[in-house]
Amino acid sequence: MGEIKLNSHKIAFIMCTNNKLYRDECISYIERLELPSGFIREIFPIEGAVSMVSGYNQAMNQSDAKYKVYLHQDVFILYPQFIKDIVKLFENPTIGMIGMVGNLEIERTAVMWYGDRVGMLHSNSVYFADSYLFGKVEEPYREVQAIDGLLMATQYDILWREDLFHKWDFYDISQSMEFRKRGYQVVVPYTEKPWCIHDDGILNLNSYYGEREIFLKEYSLD
Repeated sequence: MGEIKLNSHKIAFIMCTNNKLYRDECISYIERLELPSGFIREIFPIEGAVSMVSGYNQAMNQSDAKYKVYLHQDVFILYPQFIKDIVKLFENPTIGMIGMVGNLEIERTAVMWYGDRVGMLHSNSVYFADSYLFGKVEEPYREVQAIDGLLMATQYDILWREDLFHKWDFYDISQSMEFRKRGYQVVVPYTEKPWCIHDDGILNLNSYYGEREIFLKEYSLD
Protein backbone atom coordinates (compact mmCIF):
# COMPACT_ATOMS: atom_id res chain seq x y z
CA MET A 1 0.00 0.00 0.00
CA GLY A 2 1.37 3.41 -0.94
CA GLU A 3 1.66 6.38 1.38
CA ILE A 4 -1.55 8.39 1.78
CA LYS A 5 -1.44 11.84 0.17
CA LEU A 6 -2.65 14.21 2.85
CA ASN A 7 -5.40 16.75 2.20
CA SER A 8 -4.34 20.17 3.52
CA HIS A 9 -7.98 21.30 3.63
CA LYS A 10 -9.17 18.52 5.90
CA ILE A 11 -9.18 18.05 9.68
CA ALA A 12 -9.91 14.78 11.48
CA PHE A 13 -11.06 14.41 15.09
CA ILE A 14 -10.03 11.06 16.57
CA MET A 15 -11.12 9.56 19.87
CA CYS A 16 -11.09 6.15 21.52
CA THR A 17 -14.52 5.61 23.01
CA ASN A 18 -16.35 3.14 25.24
CA ASN A 19 -19.24 5.37 26.32
CA LYS A 20 -22.01 6.43 23.93
CA LEU A 21 -23.12 9.42 26.00
CA TYR A 22 -19.61 10.87 26.15
CA ARG A 23 -18.98 10.08 22.49
CA ASP A 24 -22.16 11.77 21.29
CA GLU A 25 -21.60 14.82 23.49
CA CYS A 26 -18.01 15.19 22.28
CA ILE A 27 -19.12 14.91 18.65
CA SER A 28 -21.91 17.46 19.13
CA TYR A 29 -19.33 20.06 20.19
CA ILE A 30 -17.01 19.18 17.30
CA GLU A 31 -19.84 19.63 14.81
CA ARG A 32 -20.46 23.17 16.07
CA LEU A 33 -16.91 24.36 15.38
CA GLU A 34 -16.50 26.84 12.54
CA LEU A 35 -14.57 25.57 9.53
CA PRO A 36 -12.11 27.66 7.50
CA SER A 37 -13.26 28.27 3.94
CA GLY A 38 -12.97 25.13 1.80
CA PHE A 39 -12.23 22.82 4.75
CA ILE A 40 -13.72 19.39 5.39
CA ARG A 41 -14.19 17.89 8.86
CA GLU A 42 -14.28 14.17 9.65
CA ILE A 43 -14.77 12.36 12.95
CA PHE A 44 -13.28 8.97 13.89
CA PRO A 45 -14.75 7.43 17.06
CA ILE A 46 -12.69 4.26 17.60
CA GLU A 47 -14.51 1.56 19.57
CA GLY A 48 -12.92 -1.56 20.99
CA ALA A 49 -9.32 -0.33 20.84
CA VAL A 50 -6.94 -2.43 22.94
CA SER A 51 -4.91 0.68 23.85
CA MET A 52 -4.89 4.39 23.19
CA VAL A 53 -1.99 4.20 20.74
CA SER A 54 -3.48 1.30 18.77
CA GLY A 55 -6.72 3.23 18.31
CA TYR A 56 -4.88 6.39 17.32
CA ASN A 57 -2.67 4.57 14.82
CA GLN A 58 -5.71 2.87 13.30
CA ALA A 59 -7.46 6.18 12.64
CA MET A 60 -4.28 8.00 11.60
CA ASN A 61 -3.58 5.38 8.95
CA GLN A 62 -7.15 5.57 7.64
CA SER A 63 -7.39 9.36 7.37
CA ASP A 64 -5.96 11.57 4.63
CA ALA A 65 -6.47 14.72 6.72
CA LYS A 66 -3.33 16.82 7.15
CA TYR A 67 -4.60 18.12 10.47
CA LYS A 68 -5.61 15.62 13.14
CA VAL A 69 -6.97 16.25 16.63
CA TYR A 70 -6.64 13.34 19.06
CA LEU A 71 -8.86 13.89 22.07
CA HIS A 72 -10.50 12.07 24.95
CA GLN A 73 -14.18 11.23 24.61
CA ASP A 74 -14.85 13.37 27.71
CA VAL A 75 -13.33 16.54 26.23
CA PHE A 76 -15.76 19.10 24.87
CA ILE A 77 -14.37 21.90 22.69
CA LEU A 78 -16.16 25.15 23.51
CA TYR A 79 -14.25 27.66 21.40
CA PRO A 80 -16.00 28.14 18.01
CA GLN A 81 -12.79 29.34 16.31
CA PHE A 82 -10.77 26.33 17.48
CA ILE A 83 -10.12 24.89 14.01
CA LYS A 84 -9.28 28.25 12.46
CA ASP A 85 -6.82 29.12 15.22
CA ILE A 86 -5.15 25.68 15.16
CA VAL A 87 -4.70 25.82 11.38
CA LYS A 88 -3.32 29.37 11.68
CA LEU A 89 -0.69 28.22 14.19
CA PHE A 90 0.24 25.34 11.92
CA GLU A 91 1.21 27.82 9.19
CA ASN A 92 4.51 27.71 11.07
CA PRO A 93 6.02 24.46 9.71
CA THR A 94 8.21 24.00 12.79
CA ILE A 95 5.14 23.47 15.01
CA GLY A 96 4.34 19.77 15.00
CA MET A 97 1.84 19.41 17.81
CA ILE A 98 -0.48 21.64 19.84
CA GLY A 99 -2.09 20.94 23.24
CA MET A 100 -4.24 22.77 25.74
CA VAL A 101 -2.00 22.10 28.76
CA GLY A 102 1.74 21.45 28.70
CA ASN A 103 4.81 20.99 30.84
CA LEU A 104 7.69 23.42 30.52
CA GLU A 105 10.02 20.68 31.68
CA ILE A 106 9.53 16.96 32.16
CA GLU A 107 10.45 15.99 35.71
CA ARG A 108 12.82 13.04 36.11
CA THR A 109 9.90 11.13 37.63
CA ALA A 110 8.04 11.62 34.30
CA VAL A 111 4.88 12.41 36.30
CA MET A 112 3.44 15.34 34.37
CA TRP A 113 1.42 16.92 37.18
CA TYR A 114 4.58 17.36 39.30
CA GLY A 115 6.17 19.86 36.90
CA ASP A 116 5.49 23.49 35.99
CA ARG A 117 2.57 23.60 33.58
CA VAL A 118 1.01 26.21 31.31
CA GLY A 119 -2.37 26.54 29.65
CA MET A 120 -6.04 26.89 30.57
CA LEU A 121 -8.79 24.35 31.11
CA HIS A 122 -12.28 23.90 32.53
CA SER A 123 -12.26 20.67 34.55
CA ASN A 124 -15.14 18.71 36.00
CA SER A 125 -14.57 15.73 38.29
CA VAL A 126 -16.68 13.67 40.68
CA TYR A 127 -15.62 15.95 43.53
CA PHE A 128 -15.64 19.47 42.04
CA ALA A 129 -15.76 21.62 38.91
CA ASP A 130 -13.41 24.52 38.35
CA SER A 131 -11.40 26.51 35.80
CA TYR A 132 -7.62 26.40 35.85
CA LEU A 133 -4.92 28.73 34.67
CA PHE A 134 -1.94 26.41 35.04
CA GLY A 135 0.50 29.04 33.79
CA LYS A 136 0.22 32.06 31.55
CA VAL A 137 0.98 31.78 27.83
CA GLU A 138 1.97 34.93 25.95
CA GLU A 139 0.82 35.37 22.34
CA PRO A 140 0.98 33.47 20.07
CA TYR A 141 2.15 30.31 21.89
CA ARG A 142 4.56 28.80 24.40
CA GLU A 143 6.87 25.95 23.53
CA VAL A 144 6.72 23.06 26.01
CA GLN A 145 8.41 19.70 26.45
CA ALA A 146 5.17 17.69 26.62
CA ILE A 147 1.43 18.22 26.32
CA ASP A 148 -1.43 16.57 28.19
CA GLY A 149 -3.22 13.87 26.21
CA LEU A 150 -6.69 15.31 26.79
CA LEU A 151 -6.26 17.01 23.39
CA MET A 152 -3.33 16.74 20.98
CA ALA A 153 -3.51 18.40 17.53
CA THR A 154 -0.93 17.56 14.84
CA GLN A 155 -0.02 18.58 11.31
CA TYR A 156 2.39 15.69 10.69
CA ASP A 157 1.79 11.96 11.00
CA ILE A 158 4.22 10.19 13.33
CA LEU A 159 3.36 6.68 14.45
CA TRP A 160 2.26 6.39 18.07
CA ARG A 161 4.53 3.99 19.97
CA GLU A 162 2.32 0.94 19.81
CA ASP A 163 5.46 -1.16 20.23
CA LEU A 164 5.88 0.23 23.75
CA PHE A 165 2.56 1.18 25.27
CA HIS A 166 -0.29 -1.31 25.49
CA LYS A 167 -2.73 0.44 27.80
CA TRP A 168 -3.96 4.00 28.35
CA ASP A 169 -1.11 6.05 29.83
CA PHE A 170 2.09 7.80 28.75
CA TYR A 171 1.11 7.92 25.08
CA ASP A 172 0.98 11.73 25.34
CA ILE A 173 4.40 12.39 26.85
CA SER A 174 5.87 9.74 24.53
CA GLN A 175 4.39 11.36 21.43
CA SER A 176 5.66 14.75 22.60
CA MET A 177 9.15 13.25 22.80
CA GLU A 178 8.79 11.70 19.33
CA PHE A 179 7.85 15.04 17.76
CA ARG A 180 10.66 16.87 19.51
CA LYS A 181 13.20 14.19 18.49
CA ARG A 182 12.33 15.04 14.89
CA GLY A 183 12.93 18.74 15.43
CA TYR A 184 9.33 19.91 15.73
CA GLN A 185 8.01 22.28 18.36
CA VAL A 186 5.32 21.11 20.77
CA VAL A 187 3.31 24.12 21.92
CA VAL A 188 0.41 25.44 23.98
CA PRO A 189 -1.43 28.37 22.33
CA TYR A 190 -2.29 31.69 23.91
CA THR A 191 -5.97 31.68 24.92
CA GLU A 192 -8.07 34.37 26.57
CA LYS A 193 -10.38 31.72 28.04
CA PRO A 194 -10.21 27.93 28.26
CA TRP A 195 -11.04 26.32 24.92
CA CYS A 196 -12.19 23.00 26.42
CA ILE A 197 -14.04 21.30 29.24
CA HIS A 198 -12.49 18.07 30.51
CA ASP A 199 -15.20 16.05 32.27
CA ASP A 200 -12.68 13.59 33.63
CA GLY A 201 -14.53 11.93 36.51
CA ILE A 202 -12.35 9.68 38.67
CA LEU A 203 -8.65 9.34 37.83
CA ASN A 204 -7.72 5.72 37.08
CA LEU A 205 -4.07 4.93 37.81
CA ASN A 206 -4.28 1.14 37.61
CA SER A 207 -1.77 0.87 34.75
CA TYR A 208 -0.08 4.25 35.15
CA TYR A 209 3.07 3.28 37.00
CA GLY A 210 3.73 0.20 34.90
CA GLU A 211 3.56 2.31 31.74
CA ARG A 212 5.77 4.89 33.45
CA GLU A 213 8.54 2.29 33.86
CA ILE A 214 8.32 1.54 30.13
CA PHE A 215 8.61 5.24 29.34
CA LEU A 216 11.62 5.75 31.60
CA LYS A 217 13.47 2.81 30.01
CA GLU A 218 12.88 4.19 26.49
CA TYR A 219 13.49 7.92 26.91
CA SER A 220 16.34 9.78 28.52
CA LEU A 221 15.31 12.69 30.73
CA ASP A 222 18.87 13.87 31.45
